Amino acid sequence: MDPVSNPPSLPLGRHVDYPRHYDAGLLFPIARATGRRAIGLDGDALPFVGVDRWHAYELSWLDPRGKPCMATATFEVPADSPCLVESKSLKLYLNSFNATAFDDAESVRERIASDLSATAGAPVAVAFGLPPLVADGEGEDIDAIEVEVDAYGPPEAGLLRADAGHEVAETLRSGLLKSNCPVTGQPDWATVVIAYRGPRLDRAALLRYLVSFRDHAEFHEQCVERIFADLLARTRPASLSVEARYTRRGGLDINPWRATPGRERPTATRDTRQ
Repeated sequence: MDPVSNPPSLPLGRHVDYPRHYDAGLLFPIARATGRRAIGLDGDALPFVGVDRWHAYELSWLDPRGKPCMATATFEVPADSPCLVESKSLKLYLNSFNATAFDDAESVRERIASDLSATAGAPVAVAFGLPPLVADGEGEDIDAIEVEVDAYGPPEAGLLRADAGHEVAETLRSGLLKSNCPVTGQPDWATVVIAYRGPRLDRAALLRYLVSFRDHAEFHEQCVERIFADLLARTRPASLSVEARYTRRGGLDINPWRATPGRERPTATRDTRQ
């Protein structure tokens, strides 16, 4: 399957018929290179490791006798895969299982893993079930900081500040990240968690920067990579981890994570907003 490099030309923002039978052709790959070029990232020398963790809340199929089966599932797409999976296409694809019979649950899991791996161009891990909900997110919440805001897009990396004379290791959290889907124009909401070691971030400046995504149109994964790249370039941390936990839409939520090599991966959890 050829990756799509021009999202506005896709039919995904238009009315589509509800799928009646299993159809892997509903999946749309989006070339990661397109978004990465826009923020100056070299696909052959990425400054991060990471994964896109999807949570699927609405998965159903028929058993061999026609009885419906229900499940939840977690998908993990490696950040170094050539393509990301467009979210509406993933919803349509999962809906195509609803009226299709499979021998057993493992056959469903294997089919999804195979199809998503082919779409992403790299092995995608698929497991039934979801990570636990966590009422209080990790890190210090910066959303109560009083700031004046007048920039809502495009994202302004120049807002970021750090005190080179004050080295810290800390985790900061904001629930005010919002951007827009470049295909449908719908709003995307997320909590972003930034863990780093290096010059102390100006928290008010960081909050203003995150709010500057508010009217920006970009895929979830690309927003996280932009935040990571801007922080790395502007504040020079020794180590950095950026994770966004997007709220659910169409029975799916996505949690992209990017970090400097060697950084420990965050424990997989879900926010109460999800």
